[in-house]
Amino acid sequence: MPNQNYNKVLMAGLLLAGSFITILNQTLMITAIPPIMHEMNVSANSAQWLTTVFMLVNGIMIPISAFLIERFTTRQLFITAMSVFAFGTIVGGLAPNFQMLLAGRVIQSAGAGVMLPLMQTVFLLIFPVNRRGAAMGYIGLVISFAPAIGPALSGWITEHYSWRALFLITLPLAFIIIGVAYFILKNVTELKNPKVDIPSIIMSSIGFGSLLYGFTSAGNNGWDSSLTIAALGLGVLTLTLFITRQLRMHHPMLEFRVFKLRTFTITTIIAMITFMGLIGSETLIPLYMQNMREFTAFESGLVLLPGALISGFMSPITGRIFDRIGARLLGIVGLTLITAASLALSFLDPATTIVYLTVMYAIRMFGLSMVMMPITTAGLNELPNKLIPHGAAMSNTMRQIAASIGTAILVTVMTSTAQSAAQEPDVANPDIHGVNVAFLVITVLSFIGILLSIFVKKTAPPTDEELETTEHEQRKQEKLDS
Repeated sequence: MPNQNYNKVLMAGLLLAGSFITILNQTLMITAIPPIMHEMNVSANSAQWLTTVFMLVNGIMIPISAFLIERFTTRQLFITAMSVFAFGTIVGGLAPNFQMLLAGRVIQSAGAGVMLPLMQTVFLLIFPVNRRGAAMGYIGLVISFAPAIGPALSGWITEHYSWRALFLITLPLAFIIIGVAYFILKNVTELKNPKVDIPSIIMSSIGFGSLLYGFTSAGNNGWDSSLTIAALGLGVLTLTLFITRQLRMHHPMLEFRVFKLRTFTITTIIAMITFMGLIGSETLIPLYMQNMREFTAFESGLVLLPGALISGFMSPITGRIFDRIGARLLGIVGLTLITAASLALSFLDPATTIVYLTVMYAIRMFGLSMVMMPITTAGLNELPNKLIPHGAAMSNTMRQIAASIGTAILVTVMTSTAQSAAQEPDVANPDIHGVNVAFLVITVLSFIGILLSIFVKKTAPPTDEELETTEHEQRKQEKLDS
């Protein structure tokens, strides 16, 4: 049974700290890639896997997290996930060759993938509905701030120290968090001891893994690459079988019936659009600055930093506003700011200043702080407690897929537009034109998000009695239909 004797603030702080260092590692290797390529004699394509594989394994672990949360206590799962992450950090920091370094990143991300769904689930269970917005606002701080400071932080560290310092700095923090968790973390989730369904775990891993790899491959190798087509085909086929199996099971590993709830479905789509734009912008701006304007990786990281600070500062504030007025107005205003700033970023040229880039990205992130967590919380608020682990896992999985899809589509739009523009004599800077068109795509998607946010309602979760009545009525209707 869940433990009622615990300090909510201490537990929340510990979960935030653990999630912060694991999410930070998503982007911490980006600017460390050149020195690693030089030291270990690997190509850029191979070295890029240090970031890609982290996202990939993360994406595979998130859907499994709903099952793990129902199987193990909060304390067991948190300490195990952080221990796996710490072990991966040791392997990466001491790696004598590239293969070992890549293995360290895989182990790190296996632990990190569980952290965010676990944190969201715990927050939604320990805080009442009228305080969930403020609580989830702190999660928004972690989600937007940690990945954004990664490139700037790693740029500074690798400039002054070895890239191995990125692992050595993280390790003691992980050990401290594990030690504190041993004493203060209590179980707050309801244990259901679901049966381990091996086919579901295999299908989930292959399905989500292939889909994420396929979209990543599309960004690197193009949509017509045989590798891309094969990975996407395998992903779609396996996920179809996985979803069919989950809908037939009485206790599924991942509950797809959460999409029957309208607000949850709409908010998940909005969160996907917003996250796609976030990861897309964080990809396009450094590409424009480094490849087309010859700025350094550190400088491009600094351009993203003020926006990350604003988003981190505002997330808890917008969370409190959400508790008072709901997500609809926040979503409309936030997505309007995101759309306007994205449109402004679609007019880049060879003379665009760093100040312009920094201000427009900061406005985007200010808008993002009004959207990401309030919209996600509104969707999860519609779920009863027993479906919260599944809703959190589903929400995070969809965001991860959106990031992969978004990056692949935007990189393809950028490169194909640049290639076409290169054939036209009146286009002076084809590469920059490609970036501008990619930002126009983000603008259109963000505008669709504004329209969807109009339909978001302020919801309270159905009671377990209401849910049981609904399920009973559905079973009766199914009998009548058959």
